[in-house]
Amino acid sequence: MNTPAHLIFGLAAFGKPKQAAVTAAAFMGALIPDLSLYLMAGWHLRVLETPPRMVFGELYFSDAWQSIFRIDNSMVLWGIILVIGLMGRWPVLIALAGAAELHLVFDFLLHNDDARAHFWPLTNWVFKSPVSYWDRDHYGTIAGSIEIGVSLALCVVLFRRFSHIGMRALVILLGAAQAAPIVIFSIMFAGG
Repeated sequence: MNTPAHLIFGLAAFGKPKQAAVTAAAFMGALIPDLSLYLMAGWHLRVLETPPRMVFGELYFSDAWQSIFRIDNSMVLWGIILVIGLMGRWPVLIALAGAAELHLVFDFLLHNDDARAHFWPLTNWVFKSPVSYWDRDHYGTIAGSIEIGVSLALCVVLFRRFSHIGMRALVILLGAAQAAPIVIFSIMFAGG
């Protein structure tokens, strides 16, 4: 799934009105599994001026990058953190790890050739889902449309759940980021 969708789903599942720390933890938990990619790709694209084709065609699949992804995308490690949170009854830790696990479950189900090793350190095995959230060769058009529709519906739920202006602004921003591809492609292909 796209990162805005992960954030929307994480906030919907674990965010709590009037519990800012829990809501922030849900946001961070939904973000952390993608954060290393943003940092490494951003460094290469913006600072080192590495061509995008090399970043996403070679570096993404390199052993160095995949070894980092194994850690922040480990269902095992996030599961341990979640169990600790549940045992200690710590809502912030539950929201953090729960949102991260939710992120990873959707990634597990919706990544094909860009899938990651979600069960490290137990194994480096990678499940290549027959469905991709973006790749047309793996039902990406259908999966992507469902992702956008559910994300926007959850934005309505979040907007109603949270009355704070800052949270409502964040929800609108996330919804716009999630819907942007539809708007852009509609404009690009409107005349054709």
